Amino acid sequence: MISVNEAINIIHKNTTSLAVEKINCAEAVHRILAEDIFSSINTPPFEQSAMDGYAFCFADFKNKPLAISGIIAAGDVGSLPAQHVCRIFTGAALPQGADTVVMQEKVSVSENMLSILDENIQQGSNVRPKGSEIKKGELALPKKTKLNPSAIGLLASLGLTQISVYSLPRVSIIITGKELNTPGNSLQEGKVYESNSYGLSAALSQNGINKINIFRVDDNKEATKNIIEKALQESDLLILTGGVSVGDYDYVAQALEECKVDILFHRVKQKPGKPILFGKKKNIPVFGLPGNPAAVMTCFYKYVLPCISLLQGKENSTLSLLLPLKNSYSKKKGLTHFLKGKIEGNEVIALTGQESYKLLSFTEANCIIELEEEKENFEKGTLVTTHLI
Repeated sequence: MISVNEAINIIHKNTTSLAVEKINCAEAVHRILAEDIFSSINTPPFEQSAMDGYAFCFADFKNKPLAISGIIAAGDVGSLPAQHVCRIFTGAALPQGADTVVMQEKVSVSENMLSILDENIQQGSNVRPKGSEIKKGELALPKKTKLNPSAIGLLASLGLTQISVYSLPRVSIIITGKELNTPGNSLQEGKVYESNSYGLSAALSQNGINKINIFRVDDNKEATKNIIEKALQESDLLILTGGVSVGDYDYVAQALEECKVDILFHRVKQKPGKPILFGKKKNIPVFGLPGNPAAVMTCFYKYVLPCISLLQGKENSTLSLLLPLKNSYSKKKGLTHFLKGKIEGNEVIALTGQESYKLLSFTEANCIIELEEEKENFEKGTLVTTHLI
């Protein structure tokens, strides 16, 4: 068996980013940029009013009324005669000859003459300078940025319609086990409803992965081998659940080897998910996860999701914190423990129901607590590594 850190390093060294593709910006949310984006324009592209008010030349302001001349709405352009002000609205371009805006609440108007009542007004007040957000030629978004909705809006504000991103991985999930019943069918004696494909598919979709194939196979080596060969032909990432231990009906490791998958590790010093397997064929990462549902989800968040980030050209994007435990927890030395946890305020709670077959506590978990391999007792208040999910 190897340590958790050794397993992570092996995955990192053996995962290669996918090809680059050009897509419409409107479809790029959650995608990873494959290029630096430099602005071809100033943003804003002109001096812009920051609020509704009146634009004027500060040099003309000598505590005396100024004549009102015209209106500038957003999208309009114009010029301003000397010793005059003009009505202006938020986002509008300052007229030529103006350099300052006074708020409409801080003026007095009488017979088309405007008196400025703002004692703190200065040259350039309430004006957004040209290029004050991004100057022409500046780096707007660096390569490997994960694009959130605001980033999509920023790209549009720069006039872009298409960008280069790393391709999304095609993921295949193989569910093994003759004891599994498909939800919606009557539950036969001695069987359980299969849930791993549903949990994994939901977690993948939540992270922007929508090209998912699901296969199911009984505990049969030849059938498992055939399904693996088929899945590898149409996948960038392969995940198997169940059949990865060393029981009489656990055929996954043998089937993978016969399919020429290079197994890079099998078994990690951790709980849950000790039998986890990782390998690759060519550049296709292959994960063999245990069958118990909570172990599957734990291994997904700890190992599979970071691998997906690497496939998309980005380092692990999982956010981890050091937080104090709200309740004490004890374990034996020799295994890293991953606990379903819940962050409340500035503390983290180790939830009940930590067994690998129990999903119920995972439904309220918002993090996974990682307890180091060689430590036994974790008293209340101990700082622990907490991975957000």
